[in-house]
Amino acid sequence: MDQDRLALLKKIGEARFTCVELNLYLDTHPDDMAARADFNSYSDKLQTLLDTYTGTYGPLMNFGQCTLDAGSWVRSPWPWETV
Repeated sequence: MDQDRLALLKKIGEARFTCVELNLYLDTHPDDMAARADFNSYSDKLQTLLDTYTGTYGPLMNFGQCTLDAGSWVRSPWPWETV
């Protein structure tokens, strides 16, 4: 897998992790507006990264995050295949 793709996947993982952690925090601190603003910011960043990945390499998931043809994710390389 090329370095640009790996770097993008790493950024997606980091943003997704941050969103999950902030979401868990907000479950117990729903009135923390700074945390909510951070969550919204990282959610937007995650969506931008996912859109970039999908536009360049194809969908990461088989449903829920991609407007491309259903099943098109099958035609993209699997993680263990080289590009």
